Amino acid sequence: MATFPSLKTNAVAQYPATKGLRFQNQTLRFLDGTEQRYRDSAGPLHRWAIRLNQLDEGEMAALETFFVTSEGAFASFAFTDPWDGRVYANCSLETDGLDLTAVAEMSGGTSLTVMENRG
Repeated sequence: MATFPSLKTNAVAQYPATKGLRFQNQTLRFLDGTEQRYRDSAGPLHRWAIRLNQLDEGEMAALETFFVTSEGAFASFAFTDPWDGRVYANCSLETDGLDLTAVAEMSGGTSLTVMENRG
């Protein structure tokens, strides 16, 4: 299984980074207007918004290679939570797009969102 690439500092994120929890709830609306709600997963799912700045060319190339290998949001991978170091084995990217920005020579950045999947 693939692993989200770390920077040359061995970190997977830079400050500021955002971590969130979400529940996967479903709502069924009946013809009479009443609703029935149920939870579609056993517990909360994690979500991380990762912003990366001042990346060198090697780090940008590693992120691009990882993105192409995981085919955007298609494949799952292991992600290490930057807050507590716990490894989440079944994660994916939220979108199929990757925007790498070159700010200067040997300096670039990007932002992506990693989501925990239930499997």
